[in-house]
Amino acid sequence: MEVELEAMKSIGVIGVYREAYKIILSRRRIFTQITLSLILPLSFISLAHTQLSNNLFPKITDQNQKDAAETQIPATSPYTNMFDLLSSTSTSYWLLQVAYTIFSFILSLLSTSAIVYTIACIFSGREVTFRMVMSVVPKVWKRLIITSLSIFLALSAYHVVAVIVIALAAVLIAFGPNTNAGLVFLLVVVVLYSMGFLYMIIIWQLASTISVLEDSYGFQAMKRSNQLIRGKVGLSILILLMPGLIYYMLQKALGKVVVHGESLGMVNRVAFANACLSLLLLLSLFQRVIQTIIYFVCKSHQHENFDKLALSDHLQVYAEELYVPLKATQSSA
Repeated sequence: MEVELEAMKSIGVIGVYREAYKIILSRRRIFTQITLSLILPLSFISLAHTQLSNNLFPKITDQNQKDAAETQIPATSPYTNMFDLLSSTSTSYWLLQVAYTIFSFILSLLSTSAIVYTIACIFSGREVTFRMVMSVVPKVWKRLIITSLSIFLALSAYHVVAVIVIALAAVLIAFGPNTNAGLVFLLVVVVLYSMGFLYMIIIWQLASTISVLEDSYGFQAMKRSNQLIRGKVGLSILILLMPGLIYYMLQKALGKVVVHGESLGMVNRVAFANACLSLLLLLSLFQRVIQTIIYFVCKSHQHENFDKLALSDHLQVYAEELYVPLKATQSSA
């Protein structure tokens, strides 16, 4: 890396972005290979999912209304859902959602583990090849699955609690003696919920990196992530949120033009789709690189350090089919 680990604790948003740009540019060949092999299929799956979902959902609605009319059951009846589930269009739609979730989840984990391992090799001064990365990735991504499932359980519990609290706030507004107090309480709950949700997303991303580079995974990686991020929560949210928002807007714009852009003409639609897809690929790569850099920034902030020679030895054994996690040592600073 261009910036030494000890110096990384003082870099800000622009510094992290600059460091990510330098890393990608210095090893653009291997990052291009990772992007084309793992991130590009993920983008294509996302685009296909958007278009197929937009085509199938109106058919489900029409089929739902048709079944209700034929059986003389009101459209608002709960029994209407039975006919919806039994229809072939509805089955196709839900099978599509399941398939999309599985494939996007797998490709996302594979791309994350590939990029984290590649940057660790760059940091340790080791030469890294695409073939080496792809041989290591299958040994790492299972740990990421356990971490992701742990985060999913934590998020599910978080949302259950949030729904209960919001329901209590709604009851307070509807039946309480002071409606204004209830509205203020609801607003505070929504703000706290949003802040907590963002925090857990950051914990998820940092825990994914930890699962690749350390001996912690699952709930232990979440605990380790919570320890590392102390003092860098605001910076991490700001750094990761900006590319995420841009990615979301580009994805929505791409889906809208591809599905509903007939008035633009085929040539303009294809040109716009290619431009958006290219930007999506770059942003997805950039975001994953940033995710790994934040890990090193947080370690530097906590005065932890790596012995680069030891790190290189660990990575060498790692590539030889024996997983040896990267050990951190406490800095003397």
